Amino acid sequence: MSRAARRGRPARQAQIFETAARLFCEKGFDKASMGDIAEAMKLTKAGLYHHIRSKEELLYEIMAYGMDLFEHKVLSRVKTIDDPLDRLRATIHAHVLLVTRDRPKEITVILHESNALKGRYRDRINARKKRYVRFLEKTFRELVRSGGARKVDPSLAAFAMLGMINWIYQWYRPGGRLDEVALADAMTDLFLGGVLGRPAEAR
Repeated sequence: MSRAARRGRPARQAQIFETAARLFCEKGFDKASMGDIAEAMKLTKAGLYHHIRSKEELLYEIMAYGMDLFEHKVLSRVKTIDDPLDRLRATIHAHVLLVTRDRPKEITVILHESNALKGRYRDRINARKKRYVRFLEKTFRELVRSGGARKVDPSLAAFAMLGMINWIYQWYRPGGRLDEVALADAMTDLFLGGVLGRPAEAR
């Protein structure tokens, strides 16, 4: 079953979302037209609009599913970890693996096309992003309070971490010197050792 279909969508609509995600990754949101998507789906434009109301709705649905993936593969696996250092380490590691090993098209669209979403659609996606930022800030705050790290501004640390991880998709290529797990290990050690002023403990 396709990704979008797992969200309870009809199979044809699910195929449209996945095709649009691929084209948005390849061409960019602005350059990929509804005609391109219809042609890739072997539909007329009228037939495409029978399944979806607008190109912006397509973008929103793709990003919403990307956030579903992120929350399932990262947040749901780390939010119950009590120790803030263990929680932060697990979060960085899982986030890096999602961006590099899984490389879902929907996540790439979120990272590359965030400014293309407007109005209520943008507000909905931004609200979900902010929940993750608040989770990170809480983790950094607890880590400093426990004496596990030097004093650091929680918001600054959260956005520094996000900037480090979310840019990886622009330069990382599979098959290089570091595989995805080794890269996740290295990025985790780099962040914990540099920003927090302490080396990462043994995993």
